[in-house]
Amino acid sequence: MSDNNLIKKVAILGAGVMGAQIAAQCINVGLPVILFDLPGKPEGDKPLSKQAKSGIALKAIENLKKLKPAPLGLAEDANLIQAANYDDDLDLLAGCDLIIEAIAERLDWKHALYEKVSPHIPEHAIFATNTSGLAIDELSKGFSGDLKKRFCGVHFFNPPRYMHLLELIPASETSPLVLDALETFMTSTMGKGVVRAKDTPNFIGNRVGVFSILAVIEEAKRFGLSFDAVDAVTGSKLGRAKSATFRTSDVVGLDTMAHVIKTMEDSLQGDSFSALFRIPEVVSQLIAKGALGQKSKAGFYRKDGKTVMVLNPVTGEYQAATATIEPLIERILKKPIGERLDLLRSTDDPQAQFLWAIYRDIFHYCAVHLGSIAESAREIDFAMRWGYGWDKGPFEDWQAAGWTQVANWIKDDIEQGKGLSKEPLPSWVFHGPVAEKQAINTPEGSWSATESCFIPRSTLPVYQKQVFRPTLLGDGSPDPKTAGSTIYENLDLRAWVDDREPKVLIASFRSKMNTFTTDVLNGIQKAIELAEAHYDGLVIWQPTSLKLGTPGGPFSAGANLESALPMVMKGGPAGVEPFVKLFQDTMMRVKYAEVPVICAVSGIALGGGCELVMQSARRVAAMESYIGLVEVGVGLLPAGGGLKEAAIRAARGVSESGSGNYLDFIKAAFENAAMAKVSTSAQEAMKMGYLQKGDIIVPNVYELLALAQHQVRAMRYAGYRPPIPKLIPVGGRSVASTVMGQVVNLRGGGFISEHDAHIAEKIIRIISGGDVDAGTLVPEEWLLKLERQAFVELMSHPKSMERIMGLLQNGKPVRN
Repeated sequence: MSDNNLIKKVAILGAGVMGAQIAAQCINVGLPVILFDLPGKPEGDKPLSKQAKSGIALKAIENLKKLKPAPLGLAEDANLIQAANYDDDLDLLAGCDLIIEAIAERLDWKHALYEKVSPHIPEHAIFATNTSGLAIDELSKGFSGDLKKRFCGVHFFNPPRYMHLLELIPASETSPLVLDALETFMTSTMGKGVVRAKDTPNFIGNRVGVFSILAVIEEAKRFGLSFDAVDAVTGSKLGRAKSATFRTSDVVGLDTMAHVIKTMEDSLQGDSFSALFRIPEVVSQLIAKGALGQKSKAGFYRKDGKTVMVLNPVTGEYQAATATIEPLIERILKKPIGERLDLLRSTDDPQAQFLWAIYRDIFHYCAVHLGSIAESAREIDFAMRWGYGWDKGPFEDWQAAGWTQVANWIKDDIEQGKGLSKEPLPSWVFHGPVAEKQAINTPEGSWSATESCFIPRSTLPVYQKQVFRPTLLGDGSPDPKTAGSTIYENLDLRAWVDDREPKVLIASFRSKMNTFTTDVLNGIQKAIELAEAHYDGLVIWQPTSLKLGTPGGPFSAGANLESALPMVMKGGPAGVEPFVKLFQDTMMRVKYAEVPVICAVSGIALGGGCELVMQSARRVAAMESYIGLVEVGVGLLPAGGGLKEAAIRAARGVSESGSGNYLDFIKAAFENAAMAKVSTSAQEAMKMGYLQKGDIIVPNVYELLALAQHQVRAMRYAGYRPPIPKLIPVGGRSVASTVMGQVVNLRGGGFISEHDAHIAEKIIRIISGGDVDAGTLVPEEWLLKLERQAFVELMSHPKSMERIMGLLQNGKPVRN
C-alpha cells in the first residue's frame, strides 16, 4: 500500500471552500477527481435534471475559476472536476482509491455522512477526513470493521495549492501501511510537506499557531501596542510571514480563527495556559458586526480607497495605519538570534519588551506541550515554517540562541510572574541529552519528549526522490549551496556533482536573485564544456528553490541591470553590446550543446531567466513557476534569444497547422513580450509556450533536482543529439504592419504609453523577421542581430533609462 501509484482517482465529499480547492489541487497534479455535495432541491413540482441535481458541486466548480489567489494552475481546468451528489452518484466511489471528506466541522454531520457512504467505499480505498481540529478517534467511530484501519485525518492548510504543510493524523486503529501510503501520496503527488501529528485538539500547526496569535494579542495589550504596530514588528523583519499577525488573521478569516480558538477553549480546559484560550473581545465584536476579515473587506484592517485603515480597539473606529518599527528595534532584529534576544530583554522599549515576551511565550508553550502534541521537535518546527510562513521554527530559534541560556531566561520570567503560565519548563530542558548537546535538533534526530530520545527522519522510499530534504538548524543536513563535489566555480556560478548522481553536472548561480552577470554567462559556457567532455548532461538548478519557510525561491530574475549600467556609462549605449552578444552566444551554446542542458525551474524565471528556460533541451518545472519576458517594464526588450525563439515557435505552429497564417501564431507570442505577461503557474507557462510538450511539471519542489537529473540520464540513454540549425520562415513586414495597427489603436485609446508602443513596434518587427517578405527564410543569427540592435537603441532612449533607474532606486518600474 506504500506505492504512490495505487491512488489513481480521488473523491472529495463536500464542495465548500476547502473541499473544492482540494479538488482543484488534484486537477493541478493531474489526478481525476469527483466533487460531491448535497443534491439540489427542485423548485415547485418539476423534478431537477441529473446535472441540476449536482448544482451545488457545479456552482463550487464554477467559483474556482474566480477565486484569488487562483486555486487552479489554469482556470479552465475547473471543468475537469466531475460534479456529483449524494443521492444519485455514490456508486462512483467504487472507482476511487482515496476519499477525502471535507464537510462542515460537525461530528454528527460527519458521522451521518459516513453511514451513508460506507456501503459504497471499495475494499482497498483510504478514507480521510479533512479537519482542522476535531478528534480523529471520535470521528473514526462513524465506521466499523476494516474501514477503521483505512481511516485517518488529514489537514490541508488554506489555500491548499500554495500552503506546503499537510498534517497527517492517525486514529487509534489506523493501519501503519495506510499512513505510509498517504504520506507517500501527499508528498510526491500532491506536493506537500507532511507532518505526522498526534490526535490532540487542533493538532500541531493550529495548536501552536493560534496560541502564538493569542499570545501576541495578550502581550500587545500588556505593552500598549496598536494592531498595526504589532504587524510592523512581527512580519518579515522577525522572519515570519509578510502579512504578520493581524493581517494574517484577516486573510484566514476571523470566524475561522474564532472556531479554532473555541475548539481549544472547549477541549483544553486543563491546559496550564487555558486562561488565554478565549476568543478575544475585539474578535467577537468584529464578528458580530460581520467584519470577518479580507472576505468581508473589513476586519482588523479595511481599505478606504488606497488608504489602509486599522481598527482602534479603544474607540472601535478605523484610523489610518501609520505605525512603523522603531529604528533601534529594526537594528536589533538584524542581529544573530542569541544577541537579538539578549538585547530585546534588556532594552527598555515597549516594542523590544513585547518581542522578547512573544519569543518567550512560544518557547515556553512548545516545551511544555512537545510531548503531548508531536512525536518530536521536528514536527513543530516544520509545521510553523510550512503552515505559518516562519523562516525558522520555534525550537530552531531557541537552539540557535543558546539552549540553556534562553531556558534560564524563561525560567526567571516564569518565577517573576511574567509568563502566560506558571507551569515550569519540563525537566528535560535542563537535564539530559538536550542540555548536554545544547541542541534539540541534531544529526541523529530531533528530541522526543515522550520517548526521551532523538527520533531520526522518516525513511519512506518517497524521500529518496529528494536530493536535499527540508533541513532544520542543527540536524546536520548538507547545505545545497556547498554540497557535493565542486568541479568548477567562479564568483557567481558553481558547477558541481551530487555524489548520488555523479554523471550529471549541476550549475547553480550565486548572484543576487540568480541574475545573469558576466561570470554567470562564462560559467554556463564552462559548465557545458565540462559536461560535453565528462558527463551525461547539465542541469541548471538553484539552491534558492529550497528557501526557508515555504519553499519556492527564484530561478532567475534575468540580467543584472546594476552590472550593465557601468558598461553604458563607460562606452555609451553601445558599451552594453558585448554583454548582450555574450548572453546570446551563451544561450546558443545551451541550445546546441552536445549533451542535454535541462533547466530545473522554480519560482520566478523572468527576462533572461525565461530565455534560458526557452532554449534549454528540456524543462522540469515546479508547479509554482512564474515565467515571462518582462523587459518592457524597464524600457527594453528580450535580447537573449527570447524573440528569436518566439519566431521559431510561430513558424513551427504555421507548419504543423498547414494554414500559412503567421498572424495567428505570432500574435500571442508578441502580446506575451509586449505586455510583459508572466505565467501564474507552470501549467499557464506551457499554454503560453514557455514550457513545451514533453516538459515535466513537478508538484513538490523538493523533487525538482532529482527529476531533472533523471531526465538528463534518460535523454542521454536514448541517444540525445542537439537540434540541427534550420532556416526559419518568418511573417515579414506585412504581419508586423497588421499587428502595429492594433498597437496604434491601443495607444490612441490611452491603454499604453507612447514608449510602450515604441518598444512594441521593435518587438513585433523582430518576431516577424524584420523588413522582409512573408515566408522569407532567415538564420537564427539574423534574428539575434535584430534583437541586439534594438536593445542597444533602447539603451540610448531617455525614457528607457528612466525606467531602469526607477527600478533600481525604488524597486518599482516607472510607467512613462
